[in-house]
Amino acid sequence: MATQDIHSNATTSTTTTPVGAGGADVTRKSAGSTTVTGGTGASEPAATRGKTSIADVVVVKIAGMAAREIPGVYDMGGGLSRTLGAVRDRVPGGRPNVGRGVKVEVGERQTAIDLDIVVEYGVPITDVAHDVRENVIAAVERITGLEVVEVNVAVNDVRLPGDESADPAGDTRVE
Repeated sequence: MATQDIHSNATTSTTTTPVGAGGADVTRKSAGSTTVTGGTGASEPAATRGKTSIADVVVVKIAGMAAREIPGVYDMGGGLSRTLGAVRDRVPGGRPNVGRGVKVEVGERQTAIDLDIVVEYGVPITDVAHDVRENVIAAVERITGLEVVEVNVAVNDVRLPGDESADPAGDTRVE
């Protein structure tokens, strides 16, 4: 069957195969992608009516939270990103940016994630990266249902003991 794509005026060839008694169809486009869509109408079960899309920012936040849960991860993001984040965190009413250091690509069924992290001194970096990958993949797949095809972890810095940043509310040189 040939159909007209209303967004691009391109004609694609599709094959529709019924899947079970739920009424959902699997549409295989000639490019090889597969989309699961629900049926329409009052005779279809409510859970199968319509389509679900997940925004990039949703995956960014989930991945950021999951990465920060791992012991040994001190912070996330590059140097400039962390500096701007520290300034932003000091602004009254500002919220911390859980997506700092996270980049994602989200498709209809899959996602790829890139993380920039800072680790604590003394922790095995490969173990931390492994644990971050496992936790991020588990969280994103469980919450979104997307397949995570890869999680790339870049360690940008190591937090050394005694590398405490100056506390803005602490001692100052002038009164």
